[in-house]
Amino acid sequence: MSDETLPEPDRVPGAPHPREALRVVGQDTAVADFVSAARAHRLHHGWLISGPRGTGKATLAWSIAKWLLSDGTSDDLRTDPDAPVIRRIRALSEPRLHLVRRPVDEKTQRLRAEITVDEIRRLQSFFHLSAAEGGRRVAIIDAADEMNQASANALLKLLEEPPHDATILLVAHQPARLLPTIRSRCRELRLHPLTPLDMGHVLADLGVDHDAAQLAALSGGSVGEALRLAGQDGLALYARIIQLFAEYPRMDRRTAATLAEMAAGRAGADGDPFDLMITLLDRFLTRAARTGLMGAPLPEAAEGEAGVLTRLSPDPSAARIWANAQAELSARARSGRAVNLDASALVLDMLIGLANQPAT
Repeated sequence: MSDETLPEPDRVPGAPHPREALRVVGQDTAVADFVSAARAHRLHHGWLISGPRGTGKATLAWSIAKWLLSDGTSDDLRTDPDAPVIRRIRALSEPRLHLVRRPVDEKTQRLRAEITVDEIRRLQSFFHLSAAEGGRRVAIIDAADEMNQASANALLKLLEEPPHDATILLVAHQPARLLPTIRSRCRELRLHPLTPLDMGHVLADLGVDHDAAQLAALSGGSVGEALRLAGQDGLALYARIIQLFAEYPRMDRRTAATLAEMAAGRAGADGDPFDLMITLLDRFLTRAARTGLMGAPLPEAAEGEAGVLTRLSPDPSAARIWANAQAELSARARSGRAVNLDASALVLDMLIGLANQPAT
């Protein structure tokens, strides 16, 4: 597990692992709720940390683990990064901490699609073998909604008869996918999208110098998504999409063809160009629909975006047109990928189709 050559399913490409974070940003309510429960000796054995992707769920889980295992006293879960126990946690060598995540297939050296029951059995063994040593023990399951049926049932048995002095932290992007009986046996800490100010603090901590306000607007307050967009130059690409629609319903076919060719690039360590293009087109249409529904422009994710979206979607009637276009685009992208259509041709066809939407 400490082999740095193996892929980590709970890590955003190009970003430090959440266990390296020095603080939790923008989730003061969740932090205060946990610290209050711990100090009142009402520390539940199971904690469900939920919320949209990229909002700091794993960072909170690791911060809680470090705080508990170092007998933390701070009000904000901060710990001394140079303390021996914190260094062991960052190195995944602390014996009182167990991490459950999707394993690597030994034959293919690829990540499995699910958390298997064997991983939960290892968790059960961890609690059994460490019981003799006494003291607090912590487990992190990231992400709990990636468990299959067998592993979920095994975890449920553990939650029904929790070990003494054990804290199990379940990170869940889609908690509705968990068994209701698992959710009912956990106390929930619900996280929310980060504000532009909080996003700026996190991105500064991570050494990202892109425009935090635009990244926050385009990523929906998700740090993970903001990092992906920053790593793939997503803001520049989104600006080109805005420019393409600036004269809607007229569309510059040459510009559209250039965007389509960019989507056909080879996928690399920083991501898939086709996936990025579809994501940004989806965001553009969603933001157009929201502009019409709200009757006011959203915080800009690109220069001039507010004016373009306000003109395209001035009222709820126009918003419905763009919402329908978004649903159609998503469906075409899925079906096109399923039959392995040429990415460039597929994107160009989508752009032309959007240009033929009824003028508002």
